[in-house]
Amino acid sequence: MYLEYKKLLIYFTGIIFILKFSKGIMKKILITGGAGFLGSHLCKKLLLEGNQVLAVDNFYTGRRDNLTDLLDHPNLEVLQHDITTPLFVEVDEIYNLASPASPIHYQYDPVHTTKTSVLGAIHMLGLAKRLNIKILQASTSEVYGDPAVHPQPESYWGNVNPIGPRACYDEGKRCAETLFFDYHRQHKVQIKVMRIFNTYGPHMQANDGRVVSNFIMQALHDQPITIYGNGSQTRSFCYVEDLIEGMYALMQTSKEVTGPINIGNPGEFSMLELAQTIIELTGSKSELVFKPLPQDDPKQRKPDIRQAQEVLGWEPKINLREGLEKTIAYFETQIPEHIGKIVL
Repeated sequence: MYLEYKKLLIYFTGIIFILKFSKGIMKKILITGGAGFLGSHLCKKLLLEGNQVLAVDNFYTGRRDNLTDLLDHPNLEVLQHDITTPLFVEVDEIYNLASPASPIHYQYDPVHTTKTSVLGAIHMLGLAKRLNIKILQASTSEVYGDPAVHPQPESYWGNVNPIGPRACYDEGKRCAETLFFDYHRQHKVQIKVMRIFNTYGPHMQANDGRVVSNFIMQALHDQPITIYGNGSQTRSFCYVEDLIEGMYALMQTSKEVTGPINIGNPGEFSMLELAQTIIELTGSKSELVFKPLPQDDPKQRKPDIRQAQEVLGWEPKINLREGLEKTIAYFETQIPEHIGKIVL
């Protein structure tokens, strides 16, 4: 079944490749962080659209396993490289996704996290300027910090602690946005900036410290589910396929559209609601345990997506329960004792 899927993927994208090549509209697209959670899904999307894809990753959090279904594809090239150093390639578009995105990873080496956001933006913007091509920045809802405005519109400037343990990521992304708009104003680089809210789905790392992966792995092992604070803090969870469609739609807009544009699911759930739903879907015997809330952890997070709806014609389609079912099925494939229970 797996081999048949790979053959069909290559067959259909081969047809699209031939059609686009014959019309002279095929693109070579660079994705930094191409082996990561979001990057691997974007690789698949762009290959299915008939493009050539250069996936660049330093494999700090990205994994080759995320690209297993695509590695035999003739239009995919994978390059190990850290964008804190310059990259000299010839491409037609850039998606800049490179960055550790979970606290456990971005706080492990905070200096490198900041370098990835800031130096990475400088190097990718320099490349876009030289090639005169458009570039998309994967920013984050963390630029809003612990928001005093709810839900968060793009016009909100945020409430961020610039010297806290999360600042390496929050301020790094904020500085990257500054650089993108300065390159746009000063050098006329065509930019797209999207602010990504909590996203989940297949290819998340089981040990990345994010709430969805944490809860699912704890539930599958019947371990206590760890809730920080009293569980009343809220998040909005967007399934990865919806997020990638929003990202792609933003890149297709005219040069006048720069963003920033929020991409996320406005459905809002407390940590208690999320934990209870995952326990129900997994049939777990897990119990809830409560621990102190980490410093600067936002109390509420919910996107205002009116711009995405009006400018992109985009809104999420997959609800939390459906998305969690797909994500749980993926994580079951990562646990040896669950493999026999999977229905193909």
